[in-house]
Amino acid sequence: MPTSPASLDQLPIRILTPEDVTLCADLSEDRGWLREEHKWSLLLTAGTGYGIDDPDGKGLVAASVVTSYGPELAAIGMVLVAERYARQGVGRRMMHHVIASAGDTPLTLHATPNGQPLYEQLGFVQTGRAEMLRGRFTATEPAPEVVTRAATAEDLQTILRLDNEVFGLDRTHMLTRLPAFADQLRVAEEGGEITGFAAAWPNMDTHVIGPLIARDTATAQALVASLAAATDRPLRTDIDVRHEALVSWLKANGLAPIAFNAVMVRSLPDLPGDWNRRFAPLTVAAG
Repeated sequence: MPTSPASLDQLPIRILTPEDVTLCADLSEDRGWLREEHKWSLLLTAGTGYGIDDPDGKGLVAASVVTSYGPELAAIGMVLVAERYARQGVGRRMMHHVIASAGDTPLTLHATPNGQPLYEQLGFVQTGRAEMLRGRFTATEPAPEVVTRAATAEDLQTILRLDNEVFGLDRTHMLTRLPAFADQLRVAEEGGEITGFAAAWPNMDTHVIGPLIARDTATAQALVASLAAATDRPLRTDIDVRHEALVSWLKANGLAPIAFNAVMVRSLPDLPGDWNRRFAPLTVAAG
C-alpha cells in the first residue's frame, strides 16, 4: 500500500553518515542524476547530511546536505526526493527542517529551474547564476603565459589565507581535504607569490574543476589549461556567468553548456567575499 502524505509527515528525519553514501548515490540515480559517490563522500564527511528512510526498506525517501562555514553562512545542496515520493511535499518538509536546524545562520544554495520556485517560497532570493559546462578541452585557444605548478604541502597555509580573503569565510575544513579528494591541486605564481589555485577532482567519467580562485581571468585560464593537460577525461565546471571572458574561452576550447543554476541566498543580501576572483566553486550540489 502506498505511503499516504500524512504518513510521510511522520517519517523521522535523521542525520546521514559517510556509511550512507551508497543510499545517497542510489537516490541520485533514482532521480536521473549521476551517482557521484565521490562527491557524496566529501559532503557527508565535511558537512551534515539529513535523510528520510523509506518505510518499505527501499533506500531513502529524501536527502539533503548542509555545509557550514560558521555562524555567517551555510550551504545547502543535494536536495533530492525519490521519484516515487515526488510532488507530495517531502522536499518542502526537508527544507523546513534544514532551515530550522540552521537557526539564525544565513543560507545559500544553487537551484535548478525545477527547485527554484520552492526556494523562493521559503525566503531565498536569487543573487546570481552559474553556467555548467562540460566537454573535452581542446586547447584551440591557448591560455596566457602564467606560471602554474603542482601545489605542495608548504603551500597549504597560503592557499587557506587566499581563499579566506576571496571566499570571505574560513573554509579550512573543506580545503584541507582537497589533497586527498582531488586528483590535482595546482597554484599560479608570480614573483614567488601565489595568485590563484584550482583543483580537478574525479566525478564519474569527468574531472570537475573547482574551486577556481584566481587574481584575474588570465590566471584562471592558465590554471584550467594546466589541469586539462594532465587528464584525458572530459572536464566539467560551474562558472559564475559574470566571468564572461572565461566562459567564452572555455566554449572556444570545447566545453559546451549543460545548464544554468540560480545562486540563491536567504537572510543576507549577497554572498561574502570577492566574486571578481571567485570563478568556480569547489562543488555544486544543486537542488
